Amino acid sequence: MSFTTRPTLQGTFGMVSSTHWLASQSAMAVLEDGGNAYDAAVAGAFVLHVVEPHLNGPAGEVPILLAPAGREVRVLCGQGVAPAGATIDHYSGLGLDLVPGTGPLAAAVPGAFDAWMLLLRDHGTKSLADVLKYAIGYAEDGHACVENVGATVETVRELFETEWTSSADVYLPGGKAPRPGELFRNPALAATWKRLLAEVHGAGDREAQIEAARAVWRSGFIAEALVRQSGRPTMDTSGERHTGTLTAADLASWSASYEAPATYDWNGWTLCKAGPWSQGPAFLQQLALLPPELPAYETADYVHLLIEGCKLAMADREAWYGDAGEEAVPLGELLSADYNAARRELIGEKASYELRPGSPGGRVPRLSGHARVVAPAEPGFDPMGAGEPTVARLTADGGTRGDTCHLDVVDRWGNMIAATPSGGWLQSNPVVPELGFPLGTRLQMAWLESGLPNSLAPGRRPRTTLTPSIALRDGVPVLAFGTPGGDQQDQWQLHFFLAVATRAKARGGLDLQGAIDAPNWHNDSFPGSFYPRGMRPGSVTVESRMDATVVEELRRRGHDVTVGDAWSEGRLCAVARDPAAGILSAAANPRGMQGYAVGR
Repeated sequence: MSFTTRPTLQGTFGMVSSTHWLASQSAMAVLEDGGNAYDAAVAGAFVLHVVEPHLNGPAGEVPILLAPAGREVRVLCGQGVAPAGATIDHYSGLGLDLVPGTGPLAAAVPGAFDAWMLLLRDHGTKSLADVLKYAIGYAEDGHACVENVGATVETVRELFETEWTSSADVYLPGGKAPRPGELFRNPALAATWKRLLAEVHGAGDREAQIEAARAVWRSGFIAEALVRQSGRPTMDTSGERHTGTLTAADLASWSASYEAPATYDWNGWTLCKAGPWSQGPAFLQQLALLPPELPAYETADYVHLLIEGCKLAMADREAWYGDAGEEAVPLGELLSADYNAARRELIGEKASYELRPGSPGGRVPRLSGHARVVAPAEPGFDPMGAGEPTVARLTADGGTRGDTCHLDVVDRWGNMIAATPSGGWLQSNPVVPELGFPLGTRLQMAWLESGLPNSLAPGRRPRTTLTPSIALRDGVPVLAFGTPGGDQQDQWQLHFFLAVATRAKARGGLDLQGAIDAPNWHNDSFPGSFYPRGMRPGSVTVESRMDATVVEELRRRGHDVTVGDAWSEGRLCAVARDPAAGILSAAANPRGMQGYAVGR
């Protein structure tokens, strides 16, 4: 890889990469102040809530992969469950066959805040005040917004002005959307965190204060405000006003939790992902589907192979993934050598236009009735969707928009973390007036049909697209990475990882920036995870920097190729460590012009 937009950063003290420079620099400031990777990640995450409110919020969700120095990789699940009242019968009784893409009916129990608190309590060293001060400062004193904040607000201006007026109070002050180059403030959010700190100040030591903050979120003034908001009739994507199902009991009874990662060994690497309540194992399945010898990098053979393997993995995702327990989700079989060898035989010379889930262990796959083609001309079809597909849903010019965040940190002690915060977007639900942020909408990913691994059910996590990654080399954690992008996350990450694992090194280390900058692509040949859940069989969207002869050959093989903008596919972040050399490295995506890595 001869050309990169930026250098791969290298140093020995600490490295941070995130989707916004202020989050990266805030996390780095915590490292400079003696904090570890987990302190830094929490500080950066709360800044992301402030500076990328169209991409994530405190009442959203976050899967976190952490590799504490000298200890095993763990998953910290910040994906909340469906409330007790969120039954299929309840939604069917409202005349719905899909969970709306916006509004309180789509709100799961908020998960992000509690996950960050658990991380800080169990693995951090700093106080809650130490890590929140950066977010409070940017919310109270203001920050210069990126262009997409204002652009997002403009797309929902009418809704804010006529229905979601509490959102207009925050995001349309004086009738004006946030503009680049002007300071934007969210005083209500700053006041929430300041009140939280005041209430927990006398609780005791560092850990006691964090526990007190968790209690405030689950049963104090924050919980009370969230429940009130859920009970307010709210216009959503169904075109009607609905109240949500979230109750005080739902908030009080849920906690973020730790679990073992799903893993797959490939050519001396071990890839770690969240379990099948996420789409993470689809990344592992794509690796398992690869032949022993890969075609030459970025040739038509290589791109075709990755696209067709992705289709098979995503078909299995639709049939088998969810939070339904090991008996219903046969992950071991889905990742087995024999199963994937048989599946690999389905990859032919031509592009497949079929959704072909497998039969692990002889089981018969079952798909939702909505796993069908939705043509752009159909009434009600919104190619931008109501969630993360906005990252990669095709627009008229092939462009894409972002809808999630990512954050990676590695410190001088060897602690490593990868996290993908999302949900609770400013466009997902009205701002809770007492708090300055909205509820999330993750329940839209669950099906209103019984008997599926991803069927809506109280206490069950909706299957999320969020999928951070940690990779081990010969059993040692060396790489943390991830990207926004909904259904595209594990497509972009696979190409990135293979580029890192198989291509040239940079200055003696992994060529992270070169792998991020390489032309990328995605396909939509499977049901989207977000309302209205459409798919486009045979579709492939590529960056215009892809070799024209490759594009021509893909079309000859039957792929429906759209050539998008030169820098439109993927928003990867990555940090790495070389245990033998003692070198840390980092890189960030130039697409979108706001992701940055910092370190020394």
